[in-house]
Amino acid sequence: MRRWVMTGLAATAALVLGATTASAVPSNSDLEVVRIDPGPATPGGTTTVHGFVANLGPQQTGSSFTVLIDLPAGFTAVGPYFPANCRSLVGRVVSCTFGAGLPSLRTATALVPVRVNADVPHGTKAEGHVRVVSVDDHNAANDSTPFTLTVS
Repeated sequence: MRRWVMTGLAATAALVLGATTASAVPSNSDLEVVRIDPGPATPGGTTTVHGFVANLGPQQTGSSFTVLIDLPAGFTAVGPYFPANCRSLVGRVVSCTFGAGLPSLRTATALVPVRVNADVPHGTKAEGHVRVVSVDDHNAANDSTPFTLTVS
């Protein structure tokens, strides 16, 4: 009985892994990150970083894509995030994944609330970055843009 259960678990794991690792045929898409500076925040306060991505086409995305938000020192990502699958990674990076199918000339936005550390002085301007990563994207020149966090 135990051997049968272990064999069944191994087969199920192989099916799940096969389903999640299968890749779609990449489309002819150009994903562009559009710069949006968040509103100012006070020390200890919050603002929201918008990871805004446009599909310049000519095709809809055939594969998923990931938006990465890199925060500067003195700023911390605080949930909840949008979409709900966003995750904080090592350091000050938040990763958000969007599924395939973003139509040409349409957009997707990741929303990441950010807290200004209480010890960051008024008047501080700090640079973060938004990046998009996709096997569909054939133009790396517009896959990243900075944004400025302002402490008022």
